[in-house]
Amino acid sequence: MRPSLVRSYRYCETVTRREAGNFYPAFRILPGPQRLSMCALYTFMRIADDLSDEPEKVAVKRTNLLAWRRGLEEAWHGIFTHPSHEALAHTIHKHGIPRAYLEAVLDGVEMDLEPVRYITFADLRVYCYRVASVVGLACIHIWGFTRPQAKIYAEQAGLAFQLTNILRDLGEDAARGRVYLPREDLDRFGYSEDNLRRGKRDDGFRELMRFEVERARAYYAAAWQLLPLLSAPGRAVFLVMAKTYRGLLDAIEARDYDVFAKRVRVSGWRKLLFALQALPVRWELV
Repeated sequence: MRPSLVRSYRYCETVTRREAGNFYPAFRILPGPQRLSMCALYTFMRIADDLSDEPEKVAVKRTNLLAWRRGLEEAWHGIFTHPSHEALAHTIHKHGIPRAYLEAVLDGVEMDLEPVRYITFADLRVYCYRVASVVGLACIHIWGFTRPQAKIYAEQAGLAFQLTNILRDLGEDAARGRVYLPREDLDRFGYSEDNLRRGKRDDGFRELMRFEVERARAYYAAAWQLLPLLSAPGRAVFLVMAKTYRGLLDAIEARDYDVFAKRVRVSGWRKLLFALQALPVRWELV
């Protein structure tokens, strides 16, 4: 590996170790080359997300995201204008990751630039596909999969993870003018956006959250069919990630759906436990 590529991967691993609290413990299970590829992929996504969330005017954010999109195009053709680009280009070419997946992520984060409202779940699903499902689709190219059906289940895993994120961050997002829960769901349970902004937890809110948690669980159940279609390291890393995110969903439920008082987290020791439980899978001992 040429020195410049080594430096680029090192940069991506540093970013991932610092920022990816829910992911990096899982990445460490992978063989070294796959772990580095996951770091390169994560860094691209992380920077795109940060550009959409930075405290700048929308016009500035659009300009910055356009530059990041242009950088992806250049990196694809071997022109590297950011420390992460060489590693990213090496990763996507090595593993045959369609560039359309990365472009879809940029489309998704651009959807966050204006106040967010979704009328139906079908509308929300488009967003979830762009910011999460395509990430899962890119990941399985790195991990290795055996049958085309794996793409269906990876897409569903992304939906499960993103719905969990949405439920965890309801209060924080509402304060920023982002209401991801579909209007049809709010109306169904008689819960208003104003109540959401005020963090009101009444019976309608609990019924709404129970409905959304069960919807997410259905996607986790579907995504579980991905496991036998992955390489052994891929199965192990997916187990850790899925258990971590499903743990967030369990924690939300255990709190009686109080996602307003403080951020819901999965403890470090539980993440470590999930990683240890996945090691026999990683080494094909079970």
